Amino acid sequence: MPEMSTELHIASIVVYAAPARAATVADAVGAVPDARVHARANGKLVVTLEAPDAEHMTANIESIRRIAGVLSVVLVYQCADSLESMNEEMP
Repeated sequence: MPEMSTELHIASIVVYAAPARAATVADAVGAVPDARVHARANGKLVVTLEAPDAEHMTANIESIRRIAGVLSVVLVYQCADSLESMNEEMP
């Protein structure tokens, strides 16, 4: 049985796609595990990713880079913390 991760990694990226392929790229990015496309305009996609560890995060970003029509992927923000801390309720 695989060991459960005790961390959560969250990243925000901008994916630059060939404008003519942006819709296809957005669909392909949305099919990546735990990826969400939040906005798309002029070939730019705003995407968030979640992963249980840095290895999975890197693999997901690399899989997005390999999608046909992707010109580049830029990491905007990345955060990693324990699940306990992420689930802590704020007063």
